[in-house]
Amino acid sequence: MHVKKWMYISFVLSFSILLVACSGPKQEESGNNKQQDADIEAAAAKETAGLAARAVLVNSQGLKVGTVDMHQTDKGVEMTLKASDLPPGLHGFHIHEKGLCEAPSFESAGGHFNPTNAKHGFDAAGGPHDGDFPNLEVTADGTAEATFINDRVTLAKGKKNSLFQEGGTSFIIHAKPDDYVSQPAGDAGDRIACGEIEKMSTATSQ
Repeated sequence: MHVKKWMYISFVLSFSILLVACSGPKQEESGNNKQQDADIEAAAAKETAGLAARAVLVNSQGLKVGTVDMHQTDKGVEMTLKASDLPPGLHGFHIHEKGLCEAPSFESAGGHFNPTNAKHGFDAAGGPHDGDFPNLEVTADGTAEATFINDRVTLAKGKKNSLFQEGGTSFIIHAKPDDYVSQPAGDAGDRIACGEIEKMSTATSQ
């Protein structure tokens, strides 16, 4: 009787030890994986922290009419535009695929920045382009101020949607509003201002 009881107790103890041995490393491994994920996220945040850029907008006569200041956030690239001496009304506003602003037509900037080969326009099936924005409103005195956050692009180099591609990228302001659906550029008309996107440190951008 006592022998059987002792054998039963020994079996329970052995089984308990086995469970502890098996569960311990798995829990530790799970904890390590979580820590590794946290380290990766922290490294990514550190890599993009402080990334900033600026585009100086010029008109068809080559005269400066404004700036677009950009900095990387965890929600995307925040862009603040300040401009003057523009025609009042709504204007198409986009990022273009080349960083080359040759006046007066600015055709040198190429088409819209569209690394995913999407359709143009917020109202188009399969849209928008990564470089699409809401229309820019210019007031009666010819000035415009607007802030956008674009989560489809990044200032981190080496990524498909980075604004720092070989050959650069640029901003274009068009003569007419973007209708958000016409291909390939929203029927927004002539290019009336252009600004090449250039990297800069946070310190120099302030």
